[in-house]
Amino acid sequence: MRLSARVAAALIAIVVALPAFVARSFTQDVSSDAAEVQLQLGELLFEQGRFIEAFEAYGIATRGSDTRLRRLALRGTIQSRLRMADFTGAFEDSEALLVLSPRDPEAAALHADALWALGQFQQSEAEFERALALNPESSRARHGRARSLASRTRLDEALNEAQAALRLAPRDGEIHHTVGAIYQRMNLFGEAANAFASYVNLLPNKDRSVKAAWSRAELEFLRGFDGKVPLQMAPEDERRVHTMPFRVENEKVVVKARVNGSPEMDFVLDTGAELTVITEQQAKRLGVEEISETLSAGVGDFGLRGLVVGRIDTLTIGSLTLRNVPCLIKNPPLRGLPTEERESLSPIALGLSTIIDYGRQELYIGREVPREPSDYALPLRVHRLAMVQGMVGGVPANFVVDTGGQVISISTDTASTLTVDESLRQIPLKVYGTSGWDNDAFLMPGVDLAFQGIRYSNFSVVVLNLRAPSVLLGFRLGGIVGHRFLSPYRVAIDLNASEVRLSELPFGGRRAD
Repeated sequence: MRLSARVAAALIAIVVALPAFVARSFTQDVSSDAAEVQLQLGELLFEQGRFIEAFEAYGIATRGSDTRLRRLALRGTIQSRLRMADFTGAFEDSEALLVLSPRDPEAAALHADALWALGQFQQSEAEFERALALNPESSRARHGRARSLASRTRLDEALNEAQAALRLAPRDGEIHHTVGAIYQRMNLFGEAANAFASYVNLLPNKDRSVKAAWSRAELEFLRGFDGKVPLQMAPEDERRVHTMPFRVENEKVVVKARVNGSPEMDFVLDTGAELTVITEQQAKRLGVEEISETLSAGVGDFGLRGLVVGRIDTLTIGSLTLRNVPCLIKNPPLRGLPTEERESLSPIALGLSTIIDYGRQELYIGREVPREPSDYALPLRVHRLAMVQGMVGGVPANFVVDTGGQVISISTDTASTLTVDESLRQIPLKVYGTSGWDNDAFLMPGVDLAFQGIRYSNFSVVVLNLRAPSVLLGFRLGGIVGHRFLSPYRVAIDLNASEVRLSELPFGGRRAD
């Protein structure tokens, strides 16, 4: 809805003049005329990127008696909550909207968006398909389908769907963002930069959200690869599965790699990382080029952390050499941690599948890895991070597959949904991660977890504050599965098959020798 300058000024004046009315209106019904005004105000504020104020205006409009206005206002509250990373509130509002509009394709698509934001990807997919059955030309539903296909590494199909959504809604910035993310995973950085530029150009000037800041930085980073093929490898390396030994050190897998022709150095195998990571000291010593700054998020009280992104000319892991490797440089470094930050790499971040054989202590990486029989096959999603779905107290939650982590943990958001025995003591823990110390971490006993046939009953889990990475990703992280979950198995993380295969090892994952 487009508003004239006079109407826009009048609506903003209403907000300035009636703060008490705004407060009262959340508990009192409003007239249809007042609801109409607040609805238009909400749309104006939303377009300006003032999502908190837009949510307040939409919230008042939901108090009107006119069902049509309530439906429109609920759409606004859902979209505002999603922008503010209020994932639970968005889901609750989407449920209310479905009651009012059970056969409305846009209500179904918004409900699917809210399910996605809760990390319930499979349920979200089903709802997007229902929306498309109601209206095959729903841009929001086609965008949702594209995002789901991309998470299952069906990138060509995902790009087709995203571009179809873009033809239906060419000024929808979220679709441009998804197109950019898909191109980036396809290593087409020039096309990705163009898509992110379109997204940034469509942002309101006042949008200072985490996603907006990250996207502006990502655009500069992608343009730093002009004229270079990212993650380039020799044709013969494309066809091979590369094998190399590793050692386990403090419950972390450590491999040898070379940077820009350096002697071999230790890298932690960290499938919970978005990029290859190198410390500031080594980056300077080895001539790793800095390109721009970005936002990163992880466990720790810093939450969001500004770091430098750059480009490694050559990265050699065993018999595999990659050129023009995107990397994260730990600059500025964190201080006051019990151990120094280390170099790390993730085959998934390199676009490669991997097998981690904890029994033989051998690592296999390649475009394709052998499809072997397994004891468990968990569906895999990759949306910047590799995740599998688990059940926490019977509720679905997505878990990051993190070889750089140690324990099984759940997020504070996930923990808040559980009903636990109050007599069981919750033990405070000293935990640190990529964003410093998490001073709110604690051990929660009595939790039931399941990953298909793998079950943990009355189990003690570490509870971590994963709010910052959830905000950056745009959906709630359920938790993390680390070394103690993975090490009893031969673990295959297969991007092409979109699954994590776990084959039980003899000796409980310990080496026979």
